[in-house]
Amino acid sequence: MNATSPELKTHYRTIFISDIHLGTRGCRADFLADFLRRVTCDRLYLVGDIIDGWRLRKSWYWDEGHDEVLRLILRMARSGTEVTYIPGNHDEMFRNWLPLGLEVGGIKLRQDAVHTTADNRRFLVMHGDEFDSVVRYAKFLALLGDWAYTTALVINRWFNAVRRRLGYPYWSLSAWLKRQVKEAVKAIDRFETALAAEAKRRGLDGVVCGHIHHAEMRTVNGVLYINDGDWVESCTALVEYQDGRLELIDWAERNRLSFLAPRPARVPQAA
Repeated sequence: MNATSPELKTHYRTIFISDIHLGTRGCRADFLADFLRRVTCDRLYLVGDIIDGWRLRKSWYWDEGHDEVLRLILRMARSGTEVTYIPGNHDEMFRNWLPLGLEVGGIKLRQDAVHTTADNRRFLVMHGDEFDSVVRYAKFLALLGDWAYTTALVINRWFNAVRRRLGYPYWSLSAWLKRQVKEAVKAIDRFETALAAEAKRRGLDGVVCGHIHHAEMRTVNGVLYINDGDWVESCTALVEYQDGRLELIDWAERNRLSFLAPRPARVPQAA
């Protein structure tokens, strides 16, 4: 292939991504845009928390990288990819539109979905916050947790800035810290069990979700539980191949991406 040839893209039957959190400084829009430029797919599921309405209501942050992610998703929809957007708790403002059955820019808004793989397995696709007791029953605690989490992400940015200067690739300190906390581990286990039970109750083979920023694929009580991770800490996506095989891809690890300094937020110009 000569230097002027377009880069070959990897084609998947289906891609699942969630928890991008556009509108936050912790969002790895640069990594996600790199991923989206290098793939194509028949179906794309946006499994919640794509735009972080909680954070944007408090303080506005948006840069060109965030615009680029939206442009790439809309381009996929225009090019024939079937795009389904399932709002999460951070972009819950879009849930008000669900009864209308809207399709915006070729993107379908749904409360949840059932995806059938090429090998005829049926998966419940939902964000998952409905099964997080903290978010569902104590929103104040969830917002407090959001503040603590944001602080951890600030530390994560500086930690990775030092790694970048030393020539090391991106590594999520905040994700590592979360895994070390025993109660967090217990909460993740309860969440996974609850989602798997819901898929089993509906007579499905598995569940694909997001919400807790913990990429995982494992069998829980006879049901395949898959969390596609996020684009804040782990930079992961779930992909389905043409034969129905499913794989979690860690994009930062696979490409040894180094931490990139976020671009300055766009400042509206005076008229």
